[in-house]
Amino acid sequence: MIKPLMQPKIVLVETSHPGNIGASARALKTMGLSSLALVRPQSFPDPVAFARASGAAEVLENAQRCDDLAQAVADCQRVVGVTARDRRLSAPVLSPKQLMQELNAHYAGVQTAFVFGRERNGLTNEEIDKCHSVCTIPANPDYASLNLAAAVQIICYEWYLAQLPFAGASEQKSPAIAPAGEIEGFYQQLWQVLEAIDFLDSANPIPLMRKVRRLYDRTELTSAEINILRGILTSITKSID
Repeated sequence: MIKPLMQPKIVLVETSHPGNIGASARALKTMGLSSLALVRPQSFPDPVAFARASGAAEVLENAQRCDDLAQAVADCQRVVGVTARDRRLSAPVLSPKQLMQELNAHYAGVQTAFVFGRERNGLTNEEIDKCHSVCTIPANPDYASLNLAAAVQIICYEWYLAQLPFAGASEQKSPAIAPAGEIEGFYQQLWQVLEAIDFLDSANPIPLMRKVRRLYDRTELTSAEINILRGILTSITKSID
């Protein structure tokens, strides 16, 4: 078994071509991965996907079907958005190699999701907001367009390559970082409270909330800490009602 990282989940958002789903499943299997989540695929299951999977049919058969990104990453403690565009957002932007170094150093025992967007326009800013960091694959600046399955293959390969020096090492203890579903619930409650006390600009609340998300993301909150913070927010809500 490859150590020390847990096997990541590969999340494909609104994939339009079933062939890309199949080719991505093949990319997972060649690198020893098996966890695939599909968010609102346009055509799945589809015979084209299984034909392109070429021996990785079990990855497709076991793929998680999700209604939205939040559902796909709810059980993950680290969420990484893979995008080709320089969005100039507040999330840290890493190359695949830098990303794997960070995961090995700080998140060896946590469930990580690598999130890939639509073939034509990638991930939305709102979806990137749900990611702890962003990974961009370096490419020819004059033609930086990567096929979706090719991007999945590169990320899976870099993950596999990063594990080779650790083959046979003992598994590291997982820090109790809260899963994304719990953290998202906290952010939604925090938003409601900040609106109730008129702290947010009602006309444009998103920029400040993005900064608040990044602030808390850096603290790597545990489930117990989330419960404390949500308890505080509940008390504030009761006091202003």
